[in-house]
Amino acid sequence: MQDTKKFIENLSGAGKSIGVLTSGGDAQGMNAAVRAVVRMGIYVGAKVFFIHEGYQGMVDGGDNIKEASWESVSSMLQVGGTVIGSARCKDFRTHEGRLRAALNLVQRGITNLCVIGGDGSLTGANLFREEWSGLLDELVQSCQISEEASQTHSALHIVGMVGSIDNDFCGTDMTIGTDSALHRIIEVVDAIMTTAQSHQRTFVLEVMGRHCGYLALVSALACGADWVLIPEMPPKDGWEEQMCHKLSENRADKKRLNIIIVAEGAIDQNNKPITTELIKDLVVRCLGFDTRVTILGHVQRGGTPSAFDRILASRMGVEAVLALLEASPGTPACVVSLCGNQAVRLPLMECVQMTQEVQKAMDEKRFEEAVKLRGRSFENNLNTYKLLSHRKMNAELPRSSFNVAVLNVGAPAAGMNAAVRSAVRVGITEGHTVFAVSDGFEGFSKGQIKEFKWGDVGGWTGQGGSLLGTKRTLPAKHIDKIAEQMRIHNINALLVIGGFETCDRIKQSASGTKHRVFIIETMGGYCGYLATVGGLASGADAAYIYEEPFDIRDLQSNVEHLTEKMKTSIQRGLVLRNENSSENYTTDFIYQLYSEEGKGVFDCRKNVLGHMQQGGAPSPFDRNFGTKIAAKAMQWISKKLKEFYREGRVFANTEDSACLLGMRRRALVFQPVIQLKDETDFVHRIPKEQWWLRLRPLMKILAKYKTSYDVSDSGQLEHIVRLRAKDISAI
Repeated sequence: MQDTKKFIENLSGAGKSIGVLTSGGDAQGMNAAVRAVVRMGIYVGAKVFFIHEGYQGMVDGGDNIKEASWESVSSMLQVGGTVIGSARCKDFRTHEGRLRAALNLVQRGITNLCVIGGDGSLTGANLFREEWSGLLDELVQSCQISEEASQTHSALHIVGMVGSIDNDFCGTDMTIGTDSALHRIIEVVDAIMTTAQSHQRTFVLEVMGRHCGYLALVSALACGADWVLIPEMPPKDGWEEQMCHKLSENRADKKRLNIIIVAEGAIDQNNKPITTELIKDLVVRCLGFDTRVTILGHVQRGGTPSAFDRILASRMGVEAVLALLEASPGTPACVVSLCGNQAVRLPLMECVQMTQEVQKAMDEKRFEEAVKLRGRSFENNLNTYKLLSHRKMNAELPRSSFNVAVLNVGAPAAGMNAAVRSAVRVGITEGHTVFAVSDGFEGFSKGQIKEFKWGDVGGWTGQGGSLLGTKRTLPAKHIDKIAEQMRIHNINALLVIGGFETCDRIKQSASGTKHRVFIIETMGGYCGYLATVGGLASGADAAYIYEEPFDIRDLQSNVEHLTEKMKTSIQRGLVLRNENSSENYTTDFIYQLYSEEGKGVFDCRKNVLGHMQQGGAPSPFDRNFGTKIAAKAMQWISKKLKEFYREGRVFANTEDSACLLGMRRRALVFQPVIQLKDETDFVHRIPKEQWWLRLRPLMKILAKYKTSYDVSDSGQLEHIVRLRAKDISAI
């Protein structure tokens, strides 16, 4: 069989010039994308140019278009906004402006553009590409370029990356900047909750989203808001009375605060705006509650990018360069998107057209269609919100004779409480009696089991750790007692949240001090995920993990690499080590080796992060993911209970009666636990194959190491309609 693997070593950018620009509204993570484009471009032998101030800089030329160096993007990763500037450009909308832009690019040999911006910026880039040959003809006729130059630069290649905090672009699960904006919103909501509880207040928060309600919807899910108003789902007639009834009901349940989240573009069924002041006046008039309005505004665009946005932007930037290297004259302009955990390429104009269709559908009051056009991520978020937001009266609930228990196991992880809240409420909505088990399997064996009602999990979403309590005790030790408790409480199904240690937090900055190398130890047992993605997110020089064995020669090579780096303008280093990466090459050993070998060039500091990685409030991603995955799991349990119910009993003797729910490539998949036996290294408590290992070459390339990188998954231009038609169970 012919080997179809494709490696980065076989792709060359020699003789090519790439221009990178940011356009439209700024978004956190844009700098990470710029950095990745520059470094990947230089790595493959291409010249890369900054185009400052977006399209305006392209039109004006001069010092606005400068060649980038490897060092020129140092310290960019953690900076918000865009350091190369962004500007609205009226000139580029004119033919004359685009003609000047074409001249400026040809003079510098640039025929490849990476455009980071929203749908307007990307549409402008595509128009520029379509006009390119005609523009060159005009420049030849006016003697501004030669015929030879026209032939040499005959094709313009465009690759887009979507930088938009609103997540308003069809074809991608997430746009650069959205996760960071959610962090800003949730930070404000968490802060407001303390003052709201103190004074029994209602807060009305306006978040960005003139045409897209993603930020409002996901932040409502992530903080357990009482009500949310978004442009894609205008409330039905009589919503004012329903909202006030819900607020009043929650207050009666001794909930001391109410949170209402409003997208700035929220409308009613007649396309009339619903403003924060309108809602405040309504609550005060009908309920008399002390009500305050907070408009977040541009604070949502500010601050440092989240780890998610840094990694997303870095992956997209690398993929964009690969797309440009592989482009031929007939290749349409494409946009790099995220689908599940994979970077994919889609035709730019297909995505733009579908994005425009969403607005058209809303203008024509076809709101259900608008939601579907937004894509699977938006639709699943909305369905989950609907499932969790409205408590049904007992008379409305479906009746079931099933009892379901929820418990946490293993190490505490941020997002567990959001998952428990979701599971309990969806279980109640499905008509089940839901029990919560304290202290994992050990508590189960001791009968620490209590029925949970809807209100028992109120306010759990933003809490860190595990409110139910969790222990690492395995069930085998107490199996008979657990079985007895299951008989006593007639438990038909178990939803277990936890497992092998998980954690999605890394907090360490190595910026500021010159000639210093920070050596950081991360958690993760034998799993190097945290060290690897933490390294990618922080621009680390090396990350030592168990899955990729290393020896003294590798350590020596890394020291030499850092010594050379200190001779440049980048005079600091960051090295991560997974706690169990090596029995002998401990964090202390690596610290002492680096300190000795770096004498006179750099000094070292070490930091063992420890359990702080498990602490603190969960991120918006963890809250949202925990909520959605638990809702999906409880719905799966309901379906299986009905399938396996026979003559008053539940039979669970098939493979798929015990499943693990998790993300596989582009979809959430229920996989029978029995099948995982062959795929798991139980000694080290890790899967035998780790998808994220494919990210390690990216970290090394962006740190200037020569390495092999399998790019076989890249290169296929997909189509947005086909993409949406499959994998509908994905997030």
